[in-house]
Amino acid sequence: MRALRAQPSLAVSRPLLQNVAAILLDVDIKRAIDQLDQDFSADMVEKFGLLLAELERWNRKVNLTAIRDPDEMVTGHLLDSLVARPLLEGTTVLDVGTGAGFPGLPLAIAEPGHAFTLLDSVNKKIMFIQHVAGLLGLANVGVARSRAEDYDPGHRFDTVTARALASLPRLIEIAGHHVGEDGVFVALKGRYPAEELHQLPDTWRADVTELKVPGLEKGSRHAVLLRHTK
Repeated sequence: MRALRAQPSLAVSRPLLQNVAAILLDVDIKRAIDQLDQDFSADMVEKFGLLLAELERWNRKVNLTAIRDPDEMVTGHLLDSLVARPLLEGTTVLDVGTGAGFPGLPLAIAEPGHAFTLLDSVNKKIMFIQHVAGLLGLANVGVARSRAEDYDPGHRFDTVTARALASLPRLIEIAGHHVGEDGVFVALKGRYPAEELHQLPDTWRADVTELKVPGLEKGSRHAVLLRHTK
Protein backbone atom coordinates (compact mmCIF):
# COMPACT_ATOMS: atom_id res chain seq x y z
CA MET A 1 0.00 0.00 0.00
CA ARG A 2 1.30 3.42 -0.96
CA ALA A 3 2.19 5.69 1.95
CA LEU A 4 0.28 8.96 1.99
CA ARG A 5 2.39 12.06 2.44
CA ALA A 6 1.11 14.75 4.79
CA GLN A 7 -0.23 17.85 3.09
CA PRO A 8 1.09 21.34 3.94
CA SER A 9 -0.52 22.78 7.06
CA LEU A 10 -3.19 25.46 7.05
CA ALA A 11 -3.22 28.44 9.42
CA VAL A 12 -3.94 27.40 13.00
CA SER A 13 -7.12 28.95 14.39
CA ARG A 14 -7.06 31.35 17.34
CA PRO A 15 -9.26 29.10 19.54
CA LEU A 16 -6.85 26.23 18.99
CA LEU A 17 -3.87 28.42 19.88
CA GLN A 18 -5.67 29.46 23.05
CA ASN A 19 -6.34 25.84 23.87
CA VAL A 20 -2.68 25.01 23.31
CA ALA A 21 -1.58 27.88 25.51
CA ALA A 22 -3.80 26.61 28.31
CA ILE A 23 -2.40 23.10 28.07
CA LEU A 24 1.18 24.35 27.94
CA LEU A 25 0.49 26.43 31.04
CA ASP A 26 -1.10 23.52 32.90
CA VAL A 27 1.41 20.78 32.22
CA ASP A 28 4.52 22.78 31.30
CA ILE A 29 5.81 20.73 28.41
CA LYS A 30 9.05 22.67 28.26
CA ARG A 31 9.88 21.79 31.86
CA ALA A 32 8.99 18.16 31.24
CA ILE A 33 11.19 17.66 28.19
CA ASP A 34 14.04 19.56 29.81
CA GLN A 35 14.41 16.48 32.00
CA LEU A 36 15.59 14.57 28.93
CA ASP A 37 19.22 14.88 27.88
CA GLN A 38 18.17 16.19 24.47
CA ASP A 39 17.94 19.51 22.63
CA PHE A 40 14.63 20.92 21.42
CA SER A 41 13.90 24.19 19.63
CA ALA A 42 11.05 26.49 20.63
CA ASP A 43 9.23 25.46 17.44
CA MET A 44 9.44 21.80 18.47
CA VAL A 45 8.05 22.58 21.91
CA GLU A 46 5.13 24.44 20.32
CA LYS A 47 4.43 21.50 18.01
CA PHE A 48 4.49 19.08 20.94
CA GLY A 49 1.85 21.26 22.57
CA LEU A 50 -0.27 21.35 19.42
CA LEU A 51 -0.02 17.57 19.08
CA LEU A 52 -1.24 16.94 22.62
CA ALA A 53 -3.94 19.60 22.32
CA GLU A 54 -5.35 17.93 19.22
CA LEU A 55 -5.08 14.49 20.80
CA GLU A 56 -7.04 15.69 23.82
CA ARG A 57 -9.62 17.37 21.57
CA TRP A 58 -10.12 14.32 19.34
CA ASN A 59 -10.25 12.00 22.34
CA ARG A 60 -13.40 13.73 23.53
CA LYS A 61 -15.30 12.32 20.54
CA VAL A 62 -13.09 9.57 19.13
CA ASN A 63 -11.46 6.93 21.29
CA LEU A 64 -7.83 7.17 20.18
CA THR A 65 -5.89 6.42 23.37
CA ALA A 66 -6.67 5.31 26.93
CA ILE A 67 -4.68 8.23 28.34
CA ARG A 68 -6.89 11.32 28.41
CA ASP A 69 -5.46 13.54 31.12
CA PRO A 70 -3.04 16.15 29.64
CA ASP A 71 -0.50 15.66 32.43
CA GLU A 72 -0.47 11.92 31.85
CA MET A 73 -0.20 12.48 28.09
CA VAL A 74 3.05 14.38 28.58
CA THR A 75 4.61 11.47 30.47
CA GLY A 76 2.84 8.48 28.93
CA HIS A 77 2.92 9.61 25.30
CA LEU A 78 5.41 12.44 24.76
CA LEU A 79 8.31 11.57 27.08
CA ASP A 80 7.74 7.84 26.61
CA SER A 81 8.21 8.39 22.86
CA LEU A 82 11.12 10.84 22.92
CA VAL A 83 13.34 8.54 25.01
CA ALA A 84 13.67 6.46 21.84
CA ARG A 85 15.16 9.36 19.90
CA PRO A 86 18.84 8.47 20.59
CA LEU A 87 18.18 4.92 19.35
CA LEU A 88 17.22 5.90 15.81
CA GLU A 89 19.68 4.91 13.09
CA GLY A 90 19.92 6.02 9.47
CA THR A 91 17.32 8.36 8.02
CA THR A 92 14.28 6.20 7.21
CA VAL A 93 11.97 5.10 10.00
CA LEU A 94 8.88 2.88 10.00
CA ASP A 95 6.66 3.08 13.08
CA VAL A 96 4.65 -0.15 13.18
CA GLY A 97 1.27 -0.16 14.93
CA THR A 98 1.67 3.55 15.58
CA GLY A 99 -1.83 3.97 17.03
CA ALA A 100 -2.48 7.69 17.41
CA GLY A 101 1.08 8.40 16.24
CA PHE A 102 3.33 7.39 19.13
CA PRO A 103 6.27 7.28 19.11
CA GLY A 104 6.27 8.35 15.45
CA LEU A 105 4.86 11.87 15.65
CA PRO A 106 7.00 13.16 18.56
CA LEU A 107 10.08 11.64 16.95
CA ALA A 108 9.23 13.20 13.58
CA ILE A 109 8.90 16.61 15.24
CA ALA A 110 12.24 16.16 16.99
CA GLU A 111 14.04 14.78 13.90
CA PRO A 112 12.90 16.76 10.82
CA GLY A 113 15.79 15.34 8.78
CA HIS A 114 14.43 11.79 9.08
CA ALA A 115 11.68 10.37 6.85
CA PHE A 116 9.00 8.67 8.96
CA THR A 117 6.28 6.30 7.80
CA LEU A 118 3.54 5.73 10.38
CA LEU A 119 1.69 2.46 9.90
CA ASP A 120 -1.59 1.32 11.43
CA SER A 121 -4.65 -0.62 10.31
CA VAL A 122 -7.26 1.46 12.20
CA ASN A 123 -8.77 4.15 9.98
CA LYS A 124 -9.69 6.67 12.71
CA LYS A 125 -6.11 6.67 13.98
CA ILE A 126 -4.72 7.15 10.48
CA MET A 127 -7.13 10.06 9.97
CA PHE A 128 -5.90 11.69 13.17
CA ILE A 129 -2.25 11.30 12.16
CA GLN A 130 -2.92 12.77 8.71
CA HIS A 131 -4.74 15.69 10.30
CA VAL A 132 -1.99 16.47 12.80
CA ALA A 133 0.83 16.00 10.29
CA GLY A 134 -0.87 18.51 8.01
CA LEU A 135 -1.65 20.92 10.83
CA LEU A 136 1.97 20.91 12.02
CA GLY A 137 3.46 20.94 8.52
CA LEU A 138 5.35 17.69 9.06
CA ALA A 139 6.59 17.12 5.52
CA ASN A 140 8.76 14.24 6.81
CA VAL A 141 5.74 12.13 7.80
CA GLY A 142 4.07 9.60 5.54
CA VAL A 143 1.04 7.57 6.59
CA ALA A 144 -0.12 4.11 5.53
CA ARG A 145 -3.19 2.13 6.58
CA SER A 146 -2.28 -1.53 6.63
CA ARG A 147 -1.32 -4.39 8.86
CA ALA A 148 2.45 -4.71 9.23
CA GLU A 149 2.51 -8.19 7.69
CA ASP A 150 0.63 -6.97 4.59
CA TYR A 151 2.43 -3.67 4.08
CA ASP A 152 4.62 -3.62 0.96
CA PRO A 153 6.42 -0.28 0.45
CA GLY A 154 8.94 -1.76 -1.98
CA HIS A 155 11.92 -1.07 0.26
CA ARG A 156 13.19 -1.67 3.78
CA PHE A 157 13.95 0.83 6.54
CA ASP A 158 17.00 1.88 8.54
CA THR A 159 14.97 1.82 11.76
CA VAL A 160 11.69 0.12 12.58
CA THR A 161 9.94 1.04 15.83
CA ALA A 162 7.09 -0.58 17.73
CA ARG A 163 5.75 0.56 21.09
CA ALA A 164 4.01 -1.96 23.36
CA LEU A 165 2.61 -3.72 20.30
CA ALA A 166 3.33 -7.44 20.65
CA SER A 167 5.80 -9.99 22.00
CA LEU A 168 9.29 -9.91 20.51
CA PRO A 169 8.85 -13.16 18.51
CA ARG A 170 5.54 -11.87 17.16
CA LEU A 171 7.11 -8.52 16.21
CA ILE A 172 9.79 -10.32 14.23
CA GLU A 173 7.12 -12.42 12.54
CA ILE A 174 4.92 -9.53 11.41
CA ALA A 175 7.47 -6.76 10.82
CA GLY A 176 11.00 -8.13 10.83
CA HIS A 177 11.08 -8.14 7.03
CA HIS A 178 10.83 -4.34 7.04
CA VAL A 179 14.22 -3.95 8.76
CA GLY A 180 17.12 -3.25 6.41
CA GLU A 181 20.12 -5.58 6.31
CA ASP A 182 22.12 -3.24 8.56
CA GLY A 183 19.08 -1.74 10.22
CA VAL A 184 17.65 -1.97 13.73
CA PHE A 185 14.26 -2.90 15.12
CA VAL A 186 13.63 -0.77 18.22
CA ALA A 187 11.01 -2.59 20.29
CA LEU A 188 9.81 -0.39 23.15
CA LYS A 189 8.71 -2.55 26.06
CA GLY A 190 7.73 -2.26 29.69
CA ARG A 191 9.54 -4.45 32.22
CA TYR A 192 12.62 -6.44 31.18
CA PRO A 193 11.22 -9.06 28.75
CA ALA A 194 13.34 -12.03 29.83
CA GLU A 195 11.00 -14.76 28.60
CA GLU A 196 10.45 -13.11 25.23
CA LEU A 197 14.19 -12.76 24.69
CA HIS A 198 14.64 -16.52 25.14
CA GLN A 199 12.03 -17.13 22.45
CA LEU A 200 13.76 -15.11 19.72
CA PRO A 201 14.88 -17.01 16.59
CA ASP A 202 18.65 -17.39 16.17
CA THR A 203 18.50 -15.23 13.03
CA TRP A 204 18.18 -12.19 15.29
CA ARG A 205 20.33 -10.84 18.11
CA ALA A 206 19.11 -8.52 20.83
CA ASP A 207 20.57 -5.83 23.04
CA VAL A 208 18.45 -4.42 25.86
CA THR A 209 18.74 -0.96 27.38
CA GLU A 210 16.73 0.48 30.24
CA LEU A 211 14.93 3.70 29.39
CA LYS A 212 14.58 6.45 31.95
CA VAL A 213 11.25 8.16 31.43
CA PRO A 214 10.78 11.12 33.81
CA GLY A 215 7.71 10.51 35.92
CA LEU A 216 7.68 6.74 35.48
CA GLU A 217 9.00 4.13 37.89
CA LYS A 218 12.62 3.02 37.46
CA GLY A 219 12.82 -0.25 35.55
CA SER A 220 9.38 0.16 33.99
CA ARG A 221 10.61 0.87 30.45
CA HIS A 222 13.13 -0.95 28.27
CA ALA A 223 14.15 -0.87 24.61
CA VAL A 224 15.13 -4.07 22.84
CA LEU A 225 17.38 -3.41 19.85
CA LEU A 226 16.97 -6.25 17.38
CA ARG A 227 19.40 -6.80 14.51
CA HIS A 228 19.84 -9.43 11.84
CA THR A 229 22.43 -12.06 12.76
CA LYS A 230 25.36 -12.02 10.33
